[in-house]
Amino acid sequence: MEKIRHDLRLSETISPFGVGAIVDVRGESLMAPDTSWWDKKFAHEISCERLMARLGAGVLKQPPAHAGRAAKETPALPYWRFPAWRFCERCDKLSKLTGRKKGKWSNTCDCGGALVPMRYVAVCEKGSHIQDINWFQWAHRGRAARLNEAVRFCRDYKALRFHKLATRGEGLAALVVKCYGCKNERKLAELVTKGSLHQDGIRCAGRQPWEPENSVKKACPYELVAVQRGATGNYIADKISALDIPEERPKSAETADKIRSHVLFDRVVTDNGGPQSELLAQLIASDLAVTPETVLGVAAGEENPAGELLLDLKDGEWAAFLKKLDEGRDRTGSDFVVDGRSLDGLVGPQSLLAKISGIGQVRRVREVRALRGFRRHDAEAKLINADLGADKSYRPTYPAIELFGEGIFLRFDEEKLAAWEAQPEVQARAGILKKRRADSPWAGRLDLPEPRYIALHTLAHLLIRRLAFASGYASASLQERIYANSDRTDRTAGILIYTAAGDAQGTLGGLVRLGDPKKLIPLLVAALDDADFCSNDPVCIESDRQGASQLNLSACHGCSLVSETSCETGNRLLDRQLVLGGSDVRGLLDDVLTDVRRPR
Repeated sequence: MEKIRHDLRLSETISPFGVGAIVDVRGESLMAPDTSWWDKKFAHEISCERLMARLGAGVLKQPPAHAGRAAKETPALPYWRFPAWRFCERCDKLSKLTGRKKGKWSNTCDCGGALVPMRYVAVCEKGSHIQDINWFQWAHRGRAARLNEAVRFCRDYKALRFHKLATRGEGLAALVVKCYGCKNERKLAELVTKGSLHQDGIRCAGRQPWEPENSVKKACPYELVAVQRGATGNYIADKISALDIPEERPKSAETADKIRSHVLFDRVVTDNGGPQSELLAQLIASDLAVTPETVLGVAAGEENPAGELLLDLKDGEWAAFLKKLDEGRDRTGSDFVVDGRSLDGLVGPQSLLAKISGIGQVRRVREVRALRGFRRHDAEAKLINADLGADKSYRPTYPAIELFGEGIFLRFDEEKLAAWEAQPEVQARAGILKKRRADSPWAGRLDLPEPRYIALHTLAHLLIRRLAFASGYASASLQERIYANSDRTDRTAGILIYTAAGDAQGTLGGLVRLGDPKKLIPLLVAALDDADFCSNDPVCIESDRQGASQLNLSACHGCSLVSETSCETGNRLLDRQLVLGGSDVRGLLDDVLTDVRRPR
């Protein structure tokens, strides 16, 4: 390993260039090893109790970083050269030999030409392992090796060359690895066929490139696949993030506590569903302004006692936002500052205002993002932890960054949202994505596409695209967080759009300013107006098979898609029709544009 100056941003060390990812720096192809290789004294610890409660035992640490010129003792991340096999761009010599020049590692050939990393590497189908292709071994396999002993027993390791044959066009058939010792050559087209590496006797080493060879305790049973070095599937990061907020208990949990503390509750439990329990439940419900069904549900154990289960991250955030909205102006001065704004007396389309029950100007928010691990090649492959230290008794170290930003929070009216999504046509439309999600290997990484989730998620994308014109932030700098679940006791229906920068503390204020209801409502109308006409219509609006794994309906780059780093589901689960309506379904906000465009 060696120190190589690079221009990676701090946030990029989590994703897309986190532990186990290939990154190109100044002509070098490098890979960051797991956190057990870090110099821990230069990686300061990050605190976030809510996130650690989800991760379990361990510690969050920020990758070592610096600004300006790098000196000899400057804190830095270690990197491993991968792939080790390289070819000279001048003489075509192919090898994994690395020389030194004036005491430093050199990335140049003996002839003076620059060494270029080989284009293909081998990835394990299910074990998430990656390794170099032994090009000398591969070049001396195949049909010629079976027919010619000179090829099979060749040991001229310095005679390997990699070059392009101009007479064979532009495909893989034109790329050839040739040994000038035995004169055998193989086209790269033979490399990418299914099972080709297995047929050539190349097996998975069962480890990551930076792990020593003696670290493998048992052989990996899965086959290797030859893939391009820069393929996106070579690295699938498993990230988790949380807003650093005071954890609030949902209203249902507080209600359950009040019910349990009522003097008649023990008698309801004792009767255990008998005739007296219903009468007593009605008395308790009358005293506490709840429904008898709620009381009977708590008595039957449908509610969890306080502190028994860890609240979901988004559930706790939702409860915290609702509390902030009710309090109005926030003067706490903490890392979570939200001003609740009222819509009373606001001028605008009533069809839109009636569906929004609260707006919050998020003046300051702290987010912590951590990398749990990664997978390779397949979303169902084995998860490789971010810390592969040999001694598992110590607390694992998770790479993490803290980001400070601002945002806008929108709460939607639960009653109107529930009435809309109860329509059979709406349920049928969302059911298309539910079925595809269930059949997709990404199912565990995606939210359940309920009608409310698809509609609010799509609306968040439309608003991000519009805010990019007015806020001073690029759309890639804006993030979303969707709160849209109806299968919980405390139903959620809201959107948080925020910006967070890991390289600077503080914000520019452009997003908070637009969170003023007088500015935000016109922006929402403009976002809907933009989405009403897509440059790909009528193909887009009539389509129900778009996006990765066909997990979008009427949504494309011309109308609804944003930067994948801005979307929590990677630009999946989107549909304009569930927002604006279509020929067979009513949208959540399908009458807003009609009201706006109606002559006054």
